[in-house]
Amino acid sequence: MNNQEDGDSDVDPLTMFLAAEQEDDVDNSGKEDEGIAKQQLEQKYYIRSIESTVVIRQLPSQGLSFQLWPAATTLVTLLDLYRCQPSNSPLSGTLSALSNGKTNHRLRILELGSGTGLVGIAAAAILGANVTVTDLLHVIPNLQFNAELNSKVWAPHCGKLDVAPLKWGEADDMDAIGREFDLILGSDVVYHDHLYEPLLRTLGYLLLGGDEKRRVFLMAHLRRWKKESAFFKRAKKLFDVEIIHSDCPSIGRRVGVSVYRFVGKCKSLKADPPAKMHE
Repeated sequence: MNNQEDGDSDVDPLTMFLAAEQEDDVDNSGKEDEGIAKQQLEQKYYIRSIESTVVIRQLPSQGLSFQLWPAATTLVTLLDLYRCQPSNSPLSGTLSALSNGKTNHRLRILELGSGTGLVGIAAAAILGANVTVTDLLHVIPNLQFNAELNSKVWAPHCGKLDVAPLKWGEADDMDAIGREFDLILGSDVVYHDHLYEPLLRTLGYLLLGGDEKRRVFLMAHLRRWKKESAFFKRAKKLFDVEIIHSDCPSIGRRVGVSVYRFVGKCKSLKADPPAKMHE
């Protein structure tokens, strides 16, 4: 991970990660299986609308993709609220429009950068949707583990969950995934600046190409660095971007998680993939 510039961060995204590493280093004299057990963190999320608990396995010592982040929790909370009180949910307009008023329409959802899979698992259960969760190849085993671990949560609600590798910007991966989705989800995906271009290329493929259907990307994001403005500046040239929800900042932070809604600009439906950005 690149070091952040002085004064450029609102939060320290590595605090939990480093703390977990330090705890693992306290005593490494035990057996190997005991060491592995110490590196695992189990987080439970109770979903009120379906009276079920999602259990997520985290593996902090394996990297940032193996732990939970604040933006994921925000998306799950909003999905839960939508199921409980649709009229009071910031997601109501988007989800109602995608279902076209049909109560039996099963949404097809793609999650980018799924990590531990919390958001995709919750979406499959809460919405009864067909969800494909994706991430880099080395993340897939833990993602698959969590998907199977929670099958008793999403399956009874007619949800379906598929796990697939997806490297942003890679044509073969994007073609394998396809565009047959109503909604794309993402949480804390704007992180490393060298991934801005691949992410935009992937969003362009999903939201701008293939047909005239206006797909939607909902992204929960906690702003950390000023340089992230480069991503949003470029994104707004290709997509209509609006904030539909913002959390209050938690203790010790100056900003809270915001949820952005992206849709392709009508005039950009046949636009070329995003060009490489220069810093």
